[in-house]
Amino acid sequence: MSISEKKQAWQSQAEKSIAKAPERRTSFRNSSDIEVERCYAPEFDYPGYEEQLSFPGQYPFTRGVQPTMYRGRFWTMRQYAGFGNAAESNERYKYLLSAGQTGLSIAFDLPTQMGYDSDASMSRGEVGKVGVAIDSLADMEILFDGIPLDKVSTSMTINSTAAILLAMYIAVAEKQGVSADKISGTIQNDILKEYMARGTYIYPPKESMRVITDIFAYCKDNVPKWNTISISGYHIREAGSSAVQEVAFTLADGIAYVEAAVKAGLDVDEFAPRLAFFFNAHNDLLEEVAKFRAARRMWGRIMRERFKAKDPRSQMLRFHTQTAGCTLTAQQPDNNIMRVTLQALAAVLGGTQSLHTNSRDEALALPTEESVRIALRTQQVIAYESGVADSIDPLAGSFMVEALTDKIEAQALAYIEKIDALGGAVEAISRGFQQKEIQDSAYAYQRAIEKNETIIVGVNKFTVEEGAPQGLLRVKEEVEVNQKAALAKMKAGRDGARVESTLKALEQAAKGTDNLMPFILDAVKSYATLGEVANVLRGVFGVHRETVVL
Repeated sequence: MSISEKKQAWQSQAEKSIAKAPERRTSFRNSSDIEVERCYAPEFDYPGYEEQLSFPGQYPFTRGVQPTMYRGRFWTMRQYAGFGNAAESNERYKYLLSAGQTGLSIAFDLPTQMGYDSDASMSRGEVGKVGVAIDSLADMEILFDGIPLDKVSTSMTINSTAAILLAMYIAVAEKQGVSADKISGTIQNDILKEYMARGTYIYPPKESMRVITDIFAYCKDNVPKWNTISISGYHIREAGSSAVQEVAFTLADGIAYVEAAVKAGLDVDEFAPRLAFFFNAHNDLLEEVAKFRAARRMWGRIMRERFKAKDPRSQMLRFHTQTAGCTLTAQQPDNNIMRVTLQALAAVLGGTQSLHTNSRDEALALPTEESVRIALRTQQVIAYESGVADSIDPLAGSFMVEALTDKIEAQALAYIEKIDALGGAVEAISRGFQQKEIQDSAYAYQRAIEKNETIIVGVNKFTVEEGAPQGLLRVKEEVEVNQKAALAKMKAGRDGARVESTLKALEQAAKGTDNLMPFILDAVKSYATLGEVANVLRGVFGVHRETVVL
């Protein structure tokens, strides 16, 4: 098919999309009164165009997963938030929604992420510190009080306890009168990257993969609008990987999840349309744009050629982006505003579906409301004032961007071939392959900074004398005391026999082969705590011990 024929097919596809959901404006003209086209492309046959680039919404999706992209609607603007107790976080979410945020992104504290209640000895000193403390359905009810879950899309950064938090979210929605088939959002639910880069795992890989595939199967039938996994390169990059490693290791994890689901008896086109990805946006703007385009093209080919997915939605790499926390500096924190702006611009030019922008003070503390507002306004200025969202994939055809896209793809595919040769992502992680590659990359980057080969403004060049930072957000120590008291009160008032019954049923299901989600849902509805549910599974599955990489 020639370029002109493919363009005609794309235009027809775009018009159908516009008929269902009109574009943001009837005319896209710039200050010089020049009409900005929906999508620019060569008018002559371009070698490799059909195979490498194509048009937005067409395989292999290099130029975007939707035929109209941001001409139809902007990306979802999220701010990752959560601290202290559920009531405090609820206030922050309502503030963000009133400021123009279009989706919620929930940060949980470390005990919640690790499957411990706030009164556990392991939780001491960590309750509410890096996210909100959630011990039971009672906390989840407070967290979303006054927030209609049929109107808001919610992303939850949760992995080893993802099934429990999803069950609580479903239960809260039901209490609001919203059925599970009406809620939308994402759970991260990506345990493999925890083993290689982040560390908030509980169970061994095999058992963790069972929980994940149970979530896939349950949501396919009961929560069809939910993205059941957000396969995350973000934390791989935060741990020190390169852009190529971020793409390679993330897609290798994606391959492992698809293989596990197919092995569990699911048809690829039944669950793959609900897979989502989560990437980092780093400082090198053009490298990042190329990274997103390469990842999209690679996943399209992997799903079509390796897994024989027939549904185009199964071949689409839809992704959320967060700006790079690891690039933020405690020195001259206002410089972080510029860093975040560049990173957010890269995500938008790369075609992200949703975006979180970090706040300027996050290298020092949890962000203040003022800092969060600046971060959100950064997205809004890019969306409404920069013009980059008026045409799809505006950097396509740039010699540099296309060359970088091709090279990132080639190098990432070479990594995936190495991982395949080791037996796949799970086996490679057990051998410490990805961990060592990330560690080597992180070490090289740090050495380059120390030798002034890589300049970090305000850190190793253009430094100034600074006083102690002012106006930082502090989580009060009484948060932990109050959370424990509320937990004790909840336990005293619940039906203990019902809790024990639901936990026993979960234990028997875990020992067998039944899907665990209905049993977890029954347990949280009885007000069994997150720690109690996790402990049942610990008792059956055991716990994972970290691989030491020498």
